[in-house]
Parts: sequence; C-alpha cells; structure tokens
Amino acid sequence: MKRQEKQVKGEDTIIPLEKRHVYATIVSHDGRAITIDGHRRVLLSGSIHYPRSTPEMWPDLIKKGKEGGLDAIETYVFWNAHEPTRRQYDFSGKLDLIRFLKTIQDEGLYGVLRIGPYACAEWNYGGFPVWLHNMPGMVFRTTNKAFMDEMQNFTTMIVDMVKKENLFASQGGPIILAQIENEYGNVMGPYGESGKSYIKWCANMAQSLNVGVPWIMCQQNDAPQPMLNTCNGFYCDDFVPNNPNTPKMWTENWTGWFKQWGGKNSHRTTEDVAFSVARFFQRGGTFNNYYMYHGGTNFDRTAGGPYITTSYDYDAPLDEYGNLNQPKYGHLKQLHDVLHSMEKILTYGNISTIDFGNSASATIYRTKEGSSCFFGNGNENSDATISFQGESYVVPAWSVTILPDCKNEAYNTAKITTQTSMMVKKPNEAEDTPSTLKWSWRPENMDNFLLKGKGESTQTQLFDQKVVTNDQSDYLWYMTTVKFKKRDPFLGKNMSLRVNSTAHVLHAFVNGKHIGNQHVENGKFNYVFEKDVKFKSGRNVIALLSITVGLANYGAFFESKPAGITGPISITGRNVDETIVKDLSAHKWSYKTGLNGFENQLFRTESVSKWSVESVPFNRTMTWYKATFKAPLGNDPVVVDLLGLGKGTAWVNGNNIGRYWPAFISSENGCAAKCNYRGPYHAEKCLTNCGEPTQRWYVFHILLSYIIKYFNVKPKKFLLRFFFFVLFLNRYHVPRSFLNAEGDNTLVLFEEMGGNPSLVSFQTTRVGSVCANVYEKNSIELSCDRKPISAIKFASFGNPYGNCGSFEKGTCESSNNTIDILTQECVGKEKCSIDVSTEKFGAPDCTGSVRRLAVEAIC
Repeated sequence: MKRQEKQVKGEDTIIPLEKRHVYATIVSHDGRAITIDGHRRVLLSGSIHYPRSTPEMWPDLIKKGKEGGLDAIETYVFWNAHEPTRRQYDFSGKLDLIRFLKTIQDEGLYGVLRIGPYACAEWNYGGFPVWLHNMPGMVFRTTNKAFMDEMQNFTTMIVDMVKKENLFASQGGPIILAQIENEYGNVMGPYGESGKSYIKWCANMAQSLNVGVPWIMCQQNDAPQPMLNTCNGFYCDDFVPNNPNTPKMWTENWTGWFKQWGGKNSHRTTEDVAFSVARFFQRGGTFNNYYMYHGGTNFDRTAGGPYITTSYDYDAPLDEYGNLNQPKYGHLKQLHDVLHSMEKILTYGNISTIDFGNSASATIYRTKEGSSCFFGNGNENSDATISFQGESYVVPAWSVTILPDCKNEAYNTAKITTQTSMMVKKPNEAEDTPSTLKWSWRPENMDNFLLKGKGESTQTQLFDQKVVTNDQSDYLWYMTTVKFKKRDPFLGKNMSLRVNSTAHVLHAFVNGKHIGNQHVENGKFNYVFEKDVKFKSGRNVIALLSITVGLANYGAFFESKPAGITGPISITGRNVDETIVKDLSAHKWSYKTGLNGFENQLFRTESVSKWSVESVPFNRTMTWYKATFKAPLGNDPVVVDLLGLGKGTAWVNGNNIGRYWPAFISSENGCAAKCNYRGPYHAEKCLTNCGEPTQRWYVFHILLSYIIKYFNVKPKKFLLRFFFFVLFLNRYHVPRSFLNAEGDNTLVLFEEMGGNPSLVSFQTTRVGSVCANVYEKNSIELSCDRKPISAIKFASFGNPYGNCGSFEKGTCESSNNTIDILTQECVGKEKCSIDVSTEKFGAPDCTGSVRRLAVEAIC
C-alpha cells in the first residue's frame, strides 16, 4: 500500500495523512515518544546542513527527503560561519538559516535545530570561531565566564531570530526540537567537576530561552531534566534513556563516514543501515535521524579535521550533488513506509519479546486492535528459522523482518527490492574541445617574504598559527634573518635547518630558494622537518610558510591543539668531531598572514591583474592558473575533474569550491573487493580507493557524443549496444548557481605544490543505468531520476547471476522474451513499475532455486 493511501491513528482520533504535517502548537514527550498535539509519533529525520549546499539546491534536497519518507530535517547551526568576527554576523547566501528553515516549512516537514553552538560535524574548529580562542583567559566548554557569556550571546541571538519568524512549533512553525551542546558526554571526563557544572548551566540557560519545544542533549547520560538525552552512533538499539519519561531517540545514525586527505573511502552498506534502524524500532525506539541524509560539500575553508576533504558525501541516501544514492535511498524509503504504517501500535502497544537463542528474537507490539511483529537475527553467519503462531519464517543473518500484522512479511532489511543506480560522467558538450582548457598563469609574488623577510608584525618568539591569523587564512609566513661573519665557524661545516612543526603543510625557503616541503602523514601532527642548507656570509633570510588544512574539531580541550610552527627551530653545523646548534626560537620573527594573490583577489572574475598566456609552466610551486569555459548544457550536477594537480584551492566565478589535494595518495592496503554487510560496521570496514587520491572516484564515463561524431555511429543503434568506459576522476562539485548559463565562466586555481592543469576538465553527473535483481512475488520500480528510460540492456527471468553492469543469464530462463516485455513496459517513460511474477514473464523450471528477475536499463 502506498503511503498516500494510509491514515495514521492517534489514541482516540484518526489523523488523515494530509494533516500529518500541519504544524503543532504543543510538542511534548513521554517515555514512549515525542508527542505532537497530544499524539505519540514515529519520527524519521535526516540531516541536511544548509552551508554544505546552496539555497538553489535546498528545495530539491528537502523534497527528496519528504519523498523518501522523512518527517523532519535536522541541521546544526555553525557559529564561526555566522560570526567570523566578533559581533559581525553573516546570514547571507548559503548561510541564510531562516530561509533554509522556511524551505523545510514550505515542504511540510518538521525541523530539528541543533544550535549547539558546538557542532563537531567535521567542520572547521567544530564550528567555534577562532577569535573566541584568542580572547584572554578563554577555555572552551567549561565553567569559564568568558566562554559562557559568548555562548549565551550567540545561542540567544539564534533563538531570537527564529522566534521573530515564528518558526518554533509553539508559534505554529516547523521546529519541534532544539539541541544545546553536542556529544559533551564523550569528552567530559577531563573537565572534572567543572564539566558537570557546565552541563547544568547549559541546561538552565537553554530552558530560560522559552522556545516552547523540548531541548535535547546527545551523548549526555547525565543530562539534567528536562533535557532529553539521546544517542549517536552506528547502532543505538541498546541505548537506554536516563529518565523513564524520556523517549528512546537516536539523533545521529551514521549512514557512512567522512573522508580525510590521504585516507580511503568508507562505505556503509544499505542492508546494515536498514538493519540498524529496524532493530532500533524493534527495541522501542521512536525517533531516528540519519547523519547524514545529504552530506554535501565543504566549500571554501569550512572543512575541519584536520585533513577533512572537500567532499562530505558521507555515503548518504542523497549523494554530494543531490542525486538519489540507490539502493540506499529506496530501501530506506520502503522501511519508512512500513514504520509509519505501524505508528499507533509502535507508540501505544504493549511490548513482549521471545528469545529463540543464537541471537534470534521476536518482538511483538499489541493493542486491542491487533499486533505487529519484528523478527530479528543478530547472528553474523547463520540464517534463523523462526516458528511463530504455527508458521515458519526464515530471517537472513544480520537482518530484521517486519510483519505489520504478525503474519505477512512486509520488509526485510537484507532483501533489497529497490533499484541500484549507476552514476556516469558526461564531458562538457558546451565546449568544442572540452578536454583542453586554454590556460593563463602568474606566479605568486613572494619576494617581500623570501628575500626581505618583511611581514606585518614582529615578535621575539614563535606563536601558534591560530593566534596570529585568527583563522582568516590557511597561510602564515614565519620569517627571520640570520647573519654570519665570513669566518664564522658555522660556515665551514655541513649545515642543516631543523624545524619542529605542527604545521599541516610546511614549505621552507632560504635566501629565496625553496629547500623543501613536508606534510603530516598517518595522523602525526608533530614532526621534524630537516634539510641541508648552504648559508652564506652576511645576511640570510629564512622564510617558513605554514599551511593549515582545517582546524581540529573534536576532543577535550581541542581548541588548544597546536597549529603552525611552535618550535624549536635551529641551525645545526656538523663536521667530523663537532656539532654546533644555533637555536633560532627566540630570534626576532616577522609574521605575515595570507598570500598576496589572495589579498589581491586573483580569484575574482573582475580581477585586473596581469596574466600570461605564454609558456604556461607545469609542476611549478606557488602558481596561479586561470581558464574560461562554457557552462555544461542541461541541468545535471556539474563537477570539475582536477586530475594532474598537486594541492591548492579552486574558484569558479569567484566562488571558492574548496581545497583540492590529488597528490596525496592513500596507502595500498586495507581495501577489499567485496563488502559483507553482515556483522557490526565500523569506519575501517568496506574501504575502497587504496593507493589512490582520496577524492578520486571510479566512474563510468559516457563517450556517446564523441563516438557518434567521429565514428558516424547512429545514436539509436548505439544506445541498444550501450557501453561505458571506466575512468578515474578527481571530482569537485560546482553548483549550478555558481555558473553563468550564458557566456564565459572562469576557473582559477592556486597550486601550492606543483601540478599539470592541462588535464583539468568539466563534466556533468547523472544516472547512466539502473539495475534490479528481485525475487518473484515482489514488485520493482525503475526510475531514471526524472529522465526517460532509453533502452533495456539486459533482462532475464530465471536464475541470472552477477551484479549491476555485469549480469549474466543462468541455467534456467523464461521462454518469454523478457527484454521485449520490459521494453514495452518501460522504454520512453521516466519510471515504470513491474510485478515480478510467472503471469507476466512465464514459469521457467528453476528446480532448486527461487526465480528472480535481473534487469539493467539505460537512462
């Protein structure tokens, strides 16, 4: 039954579906569930962070969330984005929190507002502004008056803004829950008694703001009443709230994991995410929020870590660009529909459990109207056969079966009946030669630093980078001058420069010459850089460029983790029997924040700086590149492939699309060809991309336009014999709103380490083909995400084998022409629904195996 056809019942009143999202005036809770206007609710929510997409993307993302069966959208509020300078605020563009909340409201969904204002979220500095750290006597997240005053000021401002627009449910708005602090219980120990006092202060401060909806505290087992403590993690079925009047709530169900430069790509299987949700509801949960439902992109310098990548895809149900990540999106949608159909019985029913042993159990919810059942099998290896009320049910290992009437299986977490979508990249068809951009260039002007050692301020000590830059830039110059007399004993020895560094990346120059660079590897953020150097008699200039790649965002006292060059720094002279060390740490050091190209805004389209088109250099450090291009045709998401580059930053029409680092290669070991969904998931399970750049993706690349053009192949004939080429792309998202649909667009790169921009190109990403492999007596819907199905590449009803893109016929197959049947049903349509049955496809004799349909359709 489709969800549109359902009705949801309260204890005494039937609530028609169209009234489910009429906003409440009274939001409360009891020990079973959040209550809205007195009715207990099953609530399914998804995290979409507004700054990780664009306002133009928000309506589509939120609509897809609703179509996927969500009741609510959750977001953090990002303090350092909104208050980058103390008492100077920014709520423009993708930081327009109120517009985002109103977009949620317009789609008829609820909102969950996690004000924090600590976010973590792999966001730069956990969402805290660095100016806060630089205030005298400051300590974060404890009973520090300066911190509490600033936290209260920002939290109150956000609450007042939301109240002014009547966006809390108590005002008739969409926001049904608010959050104060975030995962403090995970790191609370080192703060001692001050931590306990601080969390009580947080609760009292939040409650004093009178928002009229419940406040939550995640991962806070000692959350003071009336705060609701909630769970975060890959699994929360064992979570028990700290108060019998608090419902069992899951604020972060991690749908995947984040990526780090130099790391591998994590994948959490669809089956395991569904298993975690179903088992949570089996064991009494009534609120589940997916972190993330759409991860998005860390534009500009917002990525934290350190070393969090620009992509925040998170293997979420909606991919980085907003495409449906199938089958995860569709399989969870089916689960949501089943759970919503059981809302009354899950929130009001009496609960009993039968333990069958070997990790198999049945949970029965009963009301006077009827009963609903969950059959769970937590065994990692063996399927379970459960006998219940005279019937036998086979529950696959590591899965949950849901029977809304305790008789008929409506859903099993391990049995996927939704399509798998294969994404493809298309070259930029708006360009005649899309693979070759015409580049101009200019060097970064560093003479004042490299030859003169001239900065903005001078001190006789080494400072942490955060203190000097206030995080206004990734870059900080440390410069000093060393003088040697002609007969100085140092000059006759083998000499080296030694730098104890916590810079994420360090470049060292002596007398204008680049002597080397070093970056953090394997998470070791304290290291020693040492290079042999030839100093001269007289004046020598040492210039060290410290680069951050996102500031720490997690841990006790994480604000104090060093960044930059805190020393000691020394020159060492050696000969056969003597070593002399000259400590430079207390020398006069000159500091300069940022680079000239950034200050002069070379990335802006209207920049008047001179660029050269002659002899464009490759593999040159500290170099700016610029090219123009046409916007790709259509409305598919746009990516730029930065293959061949080293490390740096990219802008499109002046919009910072984030840091890039294709030169940083992950280790060779740790990846597996196959991923077994069975057994507990962790971030090191199901890894891919070993030995490759972190943001490199294996994709199928359509060469249709070129084959048609150069080989005179008829398009229709080619589509029937469709094929793909595998390419490896270093893809970075370029939102359509950053582009000029007509005329030229400008791409600017700042390359730090040296790379080859000639390989850079623009593509679009879309669904290229969709597949399904479904047992009979099920239905399958094929959809090309709002584009027509153009051909059926493969179809077989019997016992076909293989995976999407490589299906093969088995030993038995229907005599009916399955391809013709599906062509008739599907080709030319944006979506089609097929009942997998012998009535439609015939009855092949597949003795010993259950018949199924395998199909691959081209979009």
